[in-house]
Amino acid sequence: MFNALILEQEDGKTVATVRQLEESDLPDEEVLVDVEMSSLNYKDGLAVTGTGKIIRDFPMVPGIDFAGTVASSASDRFVPGDPVILTGWGVGERYWGGFARKARVRPEWLVPMPDGLDARKAMTIGTAGLTAMLCVMTLEEAGVKPGSGKVLVTGAAGGVGSVAVLLLSRLGYEVTAQSGRPETRDFLAGLGASDFVSRDEMNEPCRPLETQRWAGAIDVTGGTILARVLAEMNYGGAVAACGLAASFKLETTVMPFILRNVSLRGVDSVYCPIERRTEAWRRLAQELPDSAFDEIGTVIGLGDVPQAAANIIAGKIKGRTLVDPNL
Repeated sequence: MFNALILEQEDGKTVATVRQLEESDLPDEEVLVDVEMSSLNYKDGLAVTGTGKIIRDFPMVPGIDFAGTVASSASDRFVPGDPVILTGWGVGERYWGGFARKARVRPEWLVPMPDGLDARKAMTIGTAGLTAMLCVMTLEEAGVKPGSGKVLVTGAAGGVGSVAVLLLSRLGYEVTAQSGRPETRDFLAGLGASDFVSRDEMNEPCRPLETQRWAGAIDVTGGTILARVLAEMNYGGAVAACGLAASFKLETTVMPFILRNVSLRGVDSVYCPIERRTEAWRRLAQELPDSAFDEIGTVIGLGDVPQAAANIIAGKIKGRTLVDPNL
């Protein structure tokens, strides 16, 4: 028997409870993993609170990522004892996820743990950190270099944003952090942000082209903020867009793209090819200092997840929140 957070529907509402399961309750997949650590992401917040229609089939074990050790395997890709990471692939949405002490998954969803990381460090990074690294790689591929000019990170106090600020600053970029919470400035400055802009400022309606400010940007918000970011990009600048925390809509014009040669590049971590996600994990293990794992992560147990999920939706969480299914 082992503990798991189970989501069920009662009178049209999503209800989360910690229950005991048996291995026979798990999906019939090839690799059984002893989960050592998971993490709370914005998508998990939507799923657990029922705010978004993330989950359509119940009961469901949420948790879109986890790290642990292979307990048994019917695949020749992994053997018992292998440390592994899982992010994406619809796990925690369509397939049972990481908010449990055990998970049974497909081998092609798993990435071997890179040298220099363990389960706690990997989940301090988690889906959010992987997404941040993929965004940084996207800006690098677009030609945005440390000497190109200021790089803006929107939603900087959140999971993706905080890791993006840290990565960019470690790589030598001049980072401006946008956050709707002034009280997070010291936290963001500690991660390497050298300047700040407010949510109110970036939410102001903009003209098709504004004064050039940014050589690059990582955007997790969408909506009005992304429209302003595009209007303020330097000539030849690039935006890596990975989220829609504010809105999935984008009301803009073609002028930044055809008059300033700006590029808007989408970043997906859910179905990212295994070769690219493996490289991103290698880069994360290489670039992040040991101190980062204390600065941007806190740990909760399964019973704390419902309240933490409500908090992340309300924008009350900074940095990364880890979920230890053994607590």
